[in-house]
Amino acid sequence: MSRLHAVTLAAAGLAVAGTAALAFWPIGEPVDLAGIEGDAERGAYLARAGGCIACHSDPGSGKPALSGGAPIRTGFGTFVPPNLTTHEAAGLGGWDVSDFARAVRQGISPEGEAYYPAFPHPFYAKLSDRDVADLWAAFRTVPPHGVPAPPHEVAFPFNLRFGLKLWRAAFGDAPSVAEDPTRSEAWNRGRWLVNGLAHCGACHTDRNALGGRIAERRLAGSDDLPGGGKAPPITPEALKEDGWTVSSLSFALKSGVMPDGDTFGGGMGEVVQEGTAWLRPEDREAMARFLLDDEAAGDGS
Repeated sequence: MSRLHAVTLAAAGLAVAGTAALAFWPIGEPVDLAGIEGDAERGAYLARAGGCIACHSDPGSGKPALSGGAPIRTGFGTFVPPNLTTHEAAGLGGWDVSDFARAVRQGISPEGEAYYPAFPHPFYAKLSDRDVADLWAAFRTVPPHGVPAPPHEVAFPFNLRFGLKLWRAAFGDAPSVAEDPTRSEAWNRGRWLVNGLAHCGACHTDRNALGGRIAERRLAGSDDLPGGGKAPPITPEALKEDGWTVSSLSFALKSGVMPDGDTFGGGMGEVVQEGTAWLRPEDREAMARFLLDDEAAGDGS
């Protein structure tokens, strides 16, 4: 055997060993929420704020809400939001609250597989046990629908889910939702919603060639959304330059109507219709105050 042949075989062996090690590399932490009684009404509110209804429902299909969303077409393949109803096989009927907690906060299925980042689980990572238990209680009230969502259509090598473990290590962090004691209660509530549950940065932040959010471009807009869509910058500077105020932004999150009289379309229209329009006025104002970095009182701010 030549030296080159031996080196090639050794390199191939190392590659196979590395791939096998990655495939069996465990991810996630154990969870036990069985002792927490959830509040379904509060959970339904959190589900609206988190975009669950908007993403996991397909109004044009004639199917009931949460039975699976419209396909999300990206450069890596087509992802289909799954059925979240209580059907035993097609939905979440076979899960328990701890399975649900691992899925929502850690992005891991009951089988231990990593979810694709089309599911914005990094933004939900800081939800409390109470938040998750309430969400679970709400989902347990959804009538079953027995038709599973179609499978994802993802080409090699992105169809190898174990590769997501490396992706998560590199790009799996989300903006902080930690409370800043120097800021107002409303500003901190807005930060928790915008950076966390409402996951505004999932669309309004540009991504690199591997689909990871570019941290220094947070909320600075994106021209490469699934399906060829665009999301404008929503940094404080950009919003103020475009004439937004706390009052007008709060109103837009309720109505979808912008200061110039035009209305949100596409994905943002769905976000408003199925999500932010259902929020309490004080939560919409909190989001606006955080996005504009505005602590001032008064609806003309």
